[in-house]
Amino acid sequence: MELLEEIKKKDAKAFTHGGKFHADDVFSSALLLYINPEIVISRGNKVPEDFDGIVFDIGRGRYDHHQKDSRVRENGVPYAAFGLLWEELGKEILGEELAEKFDEAFVQPLDNNDNTGEKNELATLIGNFNPPWDAKGGSDEAFFQAVSVAGMILENKFERYRGNARADLRVEQVLKGHDQKDRILVLPEFIPCQKALTETEIAFVIFPSNRGGYCIQPQKREYSMNYKCSFPSQWLGLEGEELVKETGLSSAGFCHKGGFLMTVGELEDAKAACQKALDVYQEDSVIVSLSTSDPEAEELLKQTASTRGIPSVRICHVDFAALPELEIEDNYAEVAMEKQDWKSYVKEQVRQILKYKPEAVYVQGNVFETYPIVHALRKKHIPVLTMIEKEGKKLVVRIPSGS
Repeated sequence: MELLEEIKKKDAKAFTHGGKFHADDVFSSALLLYINPEIVISRGNKVPEDFDGIVFDIGRGRYDHHQKDSRVRENGVPYAAFGLLWEELGKEILGEELAEKFDEAFVQPLDNNDNTGEKNELATLIGNFNPPWDAKGGSDEAFFQAVSVAGMILENKFERYRGNARADLRVEQVLKGHDQKDRILVLPEFIPCQKALTETEIAFVIFPSNRGGYCIQPQKREYSMNYKCSFPSQWLGLEGEELVKETGLSSAGFCHKGGFLMTVGELEDAKAACQKALDVYQEDSVIVSLSTSDPEAEELLKQTASTRGIPSVRICHVDFAALPELEIEDNYAEVAMEKQDWKSYVKEQVRQILKYKPEAVYVQGNVFETYPIVHALRKKHIPVLTMIEKEGKKLVVRIPSGS
């Protein structure tokens, strides 16, 4: 019998291991319950010999991963029970394309955590539902509390993926009727479109506000935290009469001090605000270089920026902070700092970099100096570049997210 049919049976049942639980068995259970809220899930240390339901994360069967010959994805991420179940059920829930995306973004990190112990915040959160070590009684009640939370997470995630797919189709329809030379896009309603518009020339999006009037949002460049065009700095943080006076637009309402939103009462004023911003905007794109001065590298960075749609870019050099004091014993050393002081040391270096609002940060140097900075910048989704040589050719490479 196919797994889906087995789950949907009137008297469907499943079995998993007892004792301490993890995100893997919790989300596996939540997935089964999403498909059939009536399925009965039991836990124990050994699969009963006469059990004829679905067995997962125990028993060394089809949906277990503790055996030596357990399966590994083509990208090297090993399957756990959640991934093995999702492989068969995902396309029934989200369709093939979205199921693959969900596996990569959501399932694989949990599978990897369960197989390797790699840190995962969601897995830690679920693990915290386990009773304290000295609690009396079993853990089943806590397990099903965790399953309930995991179920809500899955349900919301599925709706988000479906919603994003609908948004992509809607944006595609809108763009078909849009003049590609027009850098202002007027939407008939709010549609999540930031990601879809990064590769276009569209700099501003206007859409009706649920409070009345219109909202304006500037759009970011691809692989950048910066906007293709920003509101004039004089507008930021103003509202009401102050903003009307500064912009010359009678229905101007509010401009967020962070520059990511402006509201106006009339559509024509919304278009005019965007055009005023475009007319006065002076592009000042910066790549911060954490390396010694290298004219060849700088020229390659400028060429790379140009091909990515940033025609003029400044290279700003920022020095690494002075090396912290070390505790040295023979040929081995450790940083002579408390953990919190080390975090502050790294945080200050990152703050100095971010003052430039860089399109990207270029790093070259020893791992001790570069790694903490690269790690902190990637957590903030700041593009980080470095240089490699392949087949005699020097290449600027963007370090992927998650590195």
